[in-house]
Amino acid sequence: MATKPGVLTDWPWKHLGNFKYAILTPWVIHSTYSLLMSKGEKEANLTYHLIFPFLMTRVLHNQIWISVSRYRTAKGKNRIVDKGIDFEQVDRESNWDDQIILNGILLYLTNMIMPGASHLPLWRSDGFIIVILLHTGPVEFLYYWLHRALHHHFLYSRYHSHHHSSIATEPITSVIHPFAEEVAYFLLFAIPLMTVMFTGTASIAAIFIYITYIDLMNNMGHCNFELVPKWVFSTFPPLKFLMYTPSYHSLHHTQFRTNYSLFMPMYDYLYGTVDKSSDDLYETSLKRQEESPDIVHLTHLTTTDSIYHLRLGFASLASKPYAFKWYFTIAMWPVSCWSAVFTWFYGHTFVSESNTFNNLKLQSWVVPRYTMHYLLQREKKDLNYLIEEALLEADSKGAKVHEELNGNGELYIQRHPQLRIRLVDGSSLAAAVVVNSIPQETTQVLLTGRISKVGYAIALALCQKGVQVAAMNEDEYQKLQHSDCQFGKNLVLAENYDQKIWLVGEGLTDKEQLKATKGTVFVPFTQFPPKKLLKDCYYHTTPAMVAPKSLDNIHSCENWLARRVMSAWRVAGIVHGLEGWNVHECGQTMFSMDKVWEATLLHGFCPLSLSV
Repeated sequence: MATKPGVLTDWPWKHLGNFKYAILTPWVIHSTYSLLMSKGEKEANLTYHLIFPFLMTRVLHNQIWISVSRYRTAKGKNRIVDKGIDFEQVDRESNWDDQIILNGILLYLTNMIMPGASHLPLWRSDGFIIVILLHTGPVEFLYYWLHRALHHHFLYSRYHSHHHSSIATEPITSVIHPFAEEVAYFLLFAIPLMTVMFTGTASIAAIFIYITYIDLMNNMGHCNFELVPKWVFSTFPPLKFLMYTPSYHSLHHTQFRTNYSLFMPMYDYLYGTVDKSSDDLYETSLKRQEESPDIVHLTHLTTTDSIYHLRLGFASLASKPYAFKWYFTIAMWPVSCWSAVFTWFYGHTFVSESNTFNNLKLQSWVVPRYTMHYLLQREKKDLNYLIEEALLEADSKGAKVHEELNGNGELYIQRHPQLRIRLVDGSSLAAAVVVNSIPQETTQVLLTGRISKVGYAIALALCQKGVQVAAMNEDEYQKLQHSDCQFGKNLVLAENYDQKIWLVGEGLTDKEQLKATKGTVFVPFTQFPPKKLLKDCYYHTTPAMVAPKSLDNIHSCENWLARRVMSAWRVAGIVHGLEGWNVHECGQTMFSMDKVWEATLLHGFCPLSLSV
């Protein structure tokens, strides 16, 4: 929102939420119906029928830019501005499709009202040339002075400050404007289009290519990584005045009073508003190499829909905790199926997210496999290869800590004893989070599901504190009793289900959960939460902690966790790196729970409150 919102700041359909797309429904239905009922090719109005498909291509075009930009900036190669983005910016820019809806309405209305806008030919060279000339002249010139006017304190505070709230830009930042400002831009860009319509030289290709050109240049100018190679300008030097670069426009977002031009810097050169550091920043950004992380978090996809919730996926989904949406699953099932098949063949981890914390560079790498792949025995060899390859790559980049995603890290240590990195599966912190979430007045808990090493450590710590731990499963109880550690008399076999705190491992059945009494608190010690079946009971999240504000560039949620909440397994890797602990924590090895808990709190991570 602008600092002092002016007239027509809000979009007319702001309060409709996702129902705003219904605005286009009458035209879409009518255009589809008229196309089906048209008797011949001459009767069909292609311009009218192609508007909605064209709008869909614009959405896809923007999404591709979002994903590519986030991937490139996460890797660091050719990145321009190092400042991260946050949830506030993501929320502010979540309405980037509003301008597409507005354009769709105006295109439909123009086609219906203006005689020269319907039944257009596919191509006319003279009209295309007119569009190019009018954009180069009037449009670029008028935009330059409009843009300078918008930076006057009166208009800036009421309108343009909303756009400039984003210092580190994303491609869609380009279209984040108040409604009145966006209408002004549309009227400006309509000059070439209206001219060719009035002169009878318009064509479908000229209109769609011109709008696509605007989208392309807008996205490129705000993508925050330099992608225009030097040979482009050395081959044709005058192009420097006819095409801006991402670094050129990035300076406008960091310096504010320079580089006002739309896509052609010639007016900045003509009126002396070129930032003097434009060439230097361009050279520096092109030379910038891919970053070497200090800490790598290795993760994988879960459900087939989880790919859309990645930071590289849909920004609005990634910024919210994962929640199953049946309508989304149905709408996207062709893409979901394709991505699931693709992961069977794609064999390399990829960078999904980068953060900075206390001068350490953090990266999240995604193993291109879903949870279902981990359940298949025949996939075990390929999975081990992918993880091992990622370990070696992280080691070659000089990472201090590599957080493992399963308990088989000992295998990789045995194969590569020369590894400089330290493997941390985070079990000690996950156990510490659970133990410290148990109220001090607690006298007994119920241990359910399969007992992992995290559950084993939790049970031992609670027994040593004098809390009675009742094991629901007799086999798990016998395993604990016959282990090397002494649980004493505080470990018992459960005789009933009256305990008000249940420690939940994997494999808890619905039947067992339904035996819980009213007010029972379920505390999972696994990476996946149990299904919430009982409305009169309470459910903790999986072991997690709230990240400190100084942890930069967090703008996506980790699975089902809330904003700025990180799983204990991920936090543990960060803490190990910050402390410089030169030990592995994987396989059956456990780090000191008390030591890692104290260090985690010292570095600003906070315990997560109970969620109902």
